[in-house]
Amino acid sequence: MAARGELDTYQAMRNFGVTPEPKGRKAKTRQTRLRYLIQRHAASHLHYDFRIEHDGVLKSWAVTKAPSRDPHVKRLAVEVEDHPLDYGGFEGTIPAGNYGAGTVQLWDVGEWAPQDADLDAAFRKGVVKLTLDGERLKGGWALIRLKSDRGKPSKRPNWLLLKEKDAYAVEGEGDALAEIDASVISGRSLAEIAAGPAEWTSSKPAARKAARPPPQPAAKPLAKPHAFVPIQLCQIAARPPSATGWAHEIKFDGYRIQIATGGGRAILRTRKGLDWTDRFPELAADAARWPDGVLDGELCALDERHMPDFSALQTAISEGATDSLVYFAFDLLFDGPEDLRKLPLSHRKARLQALIDRAPRVAAERLRYVEHFSASGQTILESACRMNLEGVISKKLDAPYQAGRAAAWVKSKCRGRDEVVIGGWSSEGGSRFRSLLVGVQTKGGLRYLGRVGTGYSAALTKRLTAALKAAAADRSPFIGANIPEDGNDIHWTTPALVAEIEHGGYTEAGSLRQAAFKGLREDKAPSDVTDAPQPPAATSSKLIVAGVTITHPDKIMWPALDDHVAVTKADLIAYYEAAAERLLPHILDRPVSIIRAPDGIGGERFFQRHALTSRVPGLRPIDVGEGRPYLAVIDLGGLIAVGQSGGLELHPWGCKPGDPETPDQITFDLDPDEGLAFDDVVAAANLLKPRLEALGLTPFVKTTGGKGLHVVVPIKADARSRVEWDTAKAFAKGVSEAMKADHPDRFTTTLAKKARGGKIFLDYLRNGRMATAVAPWSPRARPGAGIAFPLRWDQVKPGLEPTAFNLWSAAELLQTSDPWLDFRSAAASLKPALKQLKL
Repeated sequence: MAARGELDTYQAMRNFGVTPEPKGRKAKTRQTRLRYLIQRHAASHLHYDFRIEHDGVLKSWAVTKAPSRDPHVKRLAVEVEDHPLDYGGFEGTIPAGNYGAGTVQLWDVGEWAPQDADLDAAFRKGVVKLTLDGERLKGGWALIRLKSDRGKPSKRPNWLLLKEKDAYAVEGEGDALAEIDASVISGRSLAEIAAGPAEWTSSKPAARKAARPPPQPAAKPLAKPHAFVPIQLCQIAARPPSATGWAHEIKFDGYRIQIATGGGRAILRTRKGLDWTDRFPELAADAARWPDGVLDGELCALDERHMPDFSALQTAISEGATDSLVYFAFDLLFDGPEDLRKLPLSHRKARLQALIDRAPRVAAERLRYVEHFSASGQTILESACRMNLEGVISKKLDAPYQAGRAAAWVKSKCRGRDEVVIGGWSSEGGSRFRSLLVGVQTKGGLRYLGRVGTGYSAALTKRLTAALKAAAADRSPFIGANIPEDGNDIHWTTPALVAEIEHGGYTEAGSLRQAAFKGLREDKAPSDVTDAPQPPAATSSKLIVAGVTITHPDKIMWPALDDHVAVTKADLIAYYEAAAERLLPHILDRPVSIIRAPDGIGGERFFQRHALTSRVPGLRPIDVGEGRPYLAVIDLGGLIAVGQSGGLELHPWGCKPGDPETPDQITFDLDPDEGLAFDDVVAAANLLKPRLEALGLTPFVKTTGGKGLHVVVPIKADARSRVEWDTAKAFAKGVSEAMKADHPDRFTTTLAKKARGGKIFLDYLRNGRMATAVAPWSPRARPGAGIAFPLRWDQVKPGLEPTAFNLWSAAELLQTSDPWLDFRSAAASLKPALKQLKL
């Protein structure tokens, strides 16, 4: 494909007196806010036209099938002629007899950005990496040109379109997006577009002829809503599944509601099938205008931060103020008359997204699609918990919808959120409400868990007291230990009411700690509440992760800071597990020095580089020729073992895995003198980057978790390209000295701090044998719980705040794409650069 845009070919292929397509003209070239779109095109065969703005036109490919967010699925993309930018607004029908005759639907729109500094060179090479920000496709994608037959160029080269692995990838999705038949602009299906006028009308109107092949007609409308469909329930797990093929959804804190629409009506039903339509008249009126079908979802009230608030939901229902409630739809069971329950979840969710896109735009604020993620379920859970959400629902993408409690759906709760059964209440002075007495159902009866003493507003207390008195009983329904004795201030109830509570965990005896009332669960029966921990084994002080027993998981490693809670050992272990996929490639099978603080950063710290005498799974001794072997991490279990021992920082050698004698990266440590602003470090890094690029190297950058930045270049370590440690160090020194010579007011290579004089120390000494540098994604054993965070170069600009990258923000950070994903594949031989420096 020629990188230069031209429209002569496009215009020569069309009769603009007949076709409603825009004639267009080449636009002014832009460098930012570039347009991206996909048009679903029912021509001689259904395909997807993938278009990106470049050089004033839309570069275009005909993709044979719907794009897939599964990185393992590759789509054939046939290069076609450039289109004008105006084509990005075209949705309509190209009449029969014209080039491309058929119906065109705007299937996705948004913006894109190139990942390559030289996009023209990327086109010539045939590997174009893109970052998409569309309505349906996001994150990293790649177009790769295939070799033509016999090595000769062809008029229409073939490419592959594929998803890169990042936070937007959905492994196991397969062909699911092909189920989406709805315009992101108008909400119309292909059949509706074919039956209506063209949207783009600047060309000369013409008599309409049927396009071939015609899209399938829309399904016949339902005469009335479907009957209740038994719902699928979750099994309970301590942690989300880590295997591939699972998607993870946020568990919203509200009422599970099934909405059936048809015949201009909507019926809202609870998880048990009770008709609650009258309770939510505004939602029912909106839903009556949605496309016919049956949706499964959660009805929520949102607080001022736009987060679900169960107490606010109960207040809204009791006061009849339900006009601002939001329905979060996560599944589609029927689409019109079609039963979708046997389809895989991935296909049902695609159909759900299409149905929501077809719904009237006025309902957009009341009806929302629940996104799903295939990134680490543990990471999603941690993020949910930090946002005070209820937890995560993990679902198998290839599983059908199955009524009852099926293994294909797994719920992992945030610590401290549970449902309990009310068995009584205590009062003050015989009448004034004080606390609830609660338990959980077991085979033997209602096991007593303790009291819930806070969380009661005056309005809640009034409604709750009335419900408790209506359920009054003469005897205690509880079994177990520490049950209150009968007295004037103890009042028993039949175990008929379910409450949701927030709490600080359980004692060794299985009693609640610091429990607070959130609201009554009218949608759940007491028999459903059976998943509270069993005493005392399930509340043991031990945790097992990746086969490693974690002792004292509640030990504080970093104390609370400002509005952040303390970071415990369990939090550290959870971070290591969540970040392992990104962190491990930088430390595996290399000598690594560890800063350990077994009692947290406030206690004693020490530096460990030598292997232990006892064998620890996941760790191995590595001979560096110094007598006593050094320590190397070889898998996730080894990383978790480091965390269990209080290892807070990881400092690997910059060597090839398993080969301590061969460097495979060069690190430049930009260490500012006291008093310099971080913007000065940013400016220094941006001066160093082009110098390294001019030497044929690809620089990467990361924060250090402190006040500096590391600029790191990967180098090849194969037999032809390998260099010795002394050579690597000499190269780093040569570059550093050249930077100092060019910018004597900014840089110094003098180690002594007193000689720095308000300059940035370019530390090249980290490139000698046995020297180390903190690993990307490693925490730092310092106040603030900082992380050595990999950055994109476009983030390295004035105003960058390195303290923002810490263990408290880690869950959100891990949801973004990894800027260092291609670190190793970007390695170049150091030898040409050495020649340029005459070393």
